[in-house]
Amino acid sequence: MAAAAAEGGGGGGVEEGVGENSSPAGLPRGGARVRRAGTAVAVAVAREGLTSATSYQLDINVDKAEDVLVHQKVLAEAKDPDRRPAFHVRFLRLVVFGEKCHSTGGMMLTPTILSIEEVDPTYDSDASEDGADDGDDLSVRQDTSYAHIHEVVFSTVDKPKLLSQLSALLSDIGLNIREAHVFSTFDNYSLDVFVVDGWPIEDTDGLHKALEASILRNEGSWSGSSHSSAAERTLPFQVKGGEWEIDKRLLKMGGMIASGSCGDLYHGTYLGEDVAVKILRSEHLNKNVWNEFTQEVYILREVQHTNVVRFIGACTKPPQFCIITEYMSGGSLYDFVHKQHNVLDLPTLLKFAVDVCRGMCYLHQRGIIHRDLKSANLLMDKDHVVKVADFGVARFQDQGGNMTAETGTYRWMAPEVINHQPYDNKADVFSFAIVLWELITSKIPYNTMTPLQAAVGVRQGLRPGLPENAHPQLLDLMRRCWEGIPSNRPPFSDILAELEDLLARVQGTSGEASQRQDDSGAKD
Repeated sequence: MAAAAAEGGGGGGVEEGVGENSSPAGLPRGGARVRRAGTAVAVAVAREGLTSATSYQLDINVDKAEDVLVHQKVLAEAKDPDRRPAFHVRFLRLVVFGEKCHSTGGMMLTPTILSIEEVDPTYDSDASEDGADDGDDLSVRQDTSYAHIHEVVFSTVDKPKLLSQLSALLSDIGLNIREAHVFSTFDNYSLDVFVVDGWPIEDTDGLHKALEASILRNEGSWSGSSHSSAAERTLPFQVKGGEWEIDKRLLKMGGMIASGSCGDLYHGTYLGEDVAVKILRSEHLNKNVWNEFTQEVYILREVQHTNVVRFIGACTKPPQFCIITEYMSGGSLYDFVHKQHNVLDLPTLLKFAVDVCRGMCYLHQRGIIHRDLKSANLLMDKDHVVKVADFGVARFQDQGGNMTAETGTYRWMAPEVINHQPYDNKADVFSFAIVLWELITSKIPYNTMTPLQAAVGVRQGLRPGLPENAHPQLLDLMRRCWEGIPSNRPPFSDILAELEDLLARVQGTSGEASQRQDDSGAKD
C-alpha cells in the first residue's frame, strides 16, 4: 500500500495553516536576506510582539534604526480599530538594464532588476539618470531606464485570507508585488511589507491617498475586530429546508476533528451513521461566511459520486448552522502524506490520482469549479477511496458575473487566479498538477517560501522542481497541467484516461512480477 517515510522526511516541517498567512516552520517569515547590523533594534521590536526576533532581523533591513521604527509605528497605529489597516509608504529606486542583474539591496524576483535602494531625501533623479555616482559599484549607462518602486508596510489584525485581501487591495490601484515579507505578533497582529511597482511617479502622497481610497472601497473587509458587527451578522436570506434539513434531535455530537477559520469540524452520528459535522461559529457569521455556507449546501445537494464526499443534510435554522457529510475515517491526503510521513508506491499514487480525477471530471461535467483543490480537501474513507471535499468556495461556472480573484490557497493556486485575470475550470487542473507533485515527492510545494512568496513566484513562472526518478509520463503530465496558458492544459477527461491507462499498465506489470516470484518459489 504505502511505505512509511524516514522521520523528518516529506514535508520538511511546513504545515499548511488555516489562513493564507501561514509560514514555513523554522524559516524567516519572508525570505532569506541576512543583514549586518541593527540586531539590538530588531530584538527590541520583537520583544514588543513580533513572534521571532531572529526571523525579523534575518528578513528585514535593520541596518538603519529608522526603518525598524517605522514598523513599530505602524504596529502601534494598528491597535486603533479606526486606523486598520495601518500603513506606511516610501519610494524606492529601481535600476534596470539588460538581462544580467546585480543586487545591492535585496532578493531578486525579476531578471532585469539591477538594484533596489532606499531613496535619500536629497535624491536627484535627473542627476542620477545622467550618470551621477549613486554610491554602489555599478556604473550607470546612458541606455539605463528606470522604473518606480515603492514599499508599502501594512499592519492589522492577523486573520485568514489577510494576504489575499492586502494583495487585492494593491492590485486594485494597479500595483504589482515584486517582493513580500510577512510577520505576525504574539497578540495576533500582522506586519506585511510589500515592494511594488506600477505607481508611475515618485510621489508617495498620491499613492497614500490611492491606498486610502482603495481601503474605503473595501471597507467591509477591514472590521476592527475579529467578531462581526450586528449589522454584518444579519443574514441576507434564509435557505428553505427540504428533505436534506436534518432533525437536530437525532444528531449526536462527538469530539472535534479540526478547527477552521470560521467553523469547527466534529465527529458525530446521525440516524446511527458516522458523520462529519461542520459547525459555523456564531461570532464569525457574516454575509460572506453565510454565502459560502449556503453555496456549499447548494452544491453538495446537487452532486452524487463515488469520489465526491457524500452530503447527508444540513441545519439552516438558527441558532446553530451546520453541514453533515459522510465521515471520512482515513483523513486528508495532506495528513496522510505530510503528517503521517507516508511515501506512496506508484500503484497507490496512481490509484489516488485516478480517484481525484474521477471526482473532478464529474464536477466539471456539471459545470462546477472547485476553486480550492488541494491535498487538505481530498479525504479518504476506511477503504482508502479518495473523495473531493469542501465546497465552500466552489461555484457553477455559468453563475454569471466575474469570479473572485485569489480564491483558494496560494501554494496550489493557478497564476491566472493570482493575477486577477478571467479564469475557468482549467484553474482546477493547475491545482491538480500541484497535488500530483505532492503525491510523487511527499513534500509541500514551495516549502522554503511563505505562501505569498510562492504566489509571487508562480505569477512569474515559478513551478516546483521536477522530482528525480518519477515516472516520465507523470512528469510530462504535470508539466502540461501547470502550463501558464490555461487553454494549453488538458481537461480532466483526458487526464483521467491517461492515468487509468498508466495504472492498468503498472498493475499488469506488478501482477506479472508477482506471478514470476510465485513460480520461482514453487520451483524451489
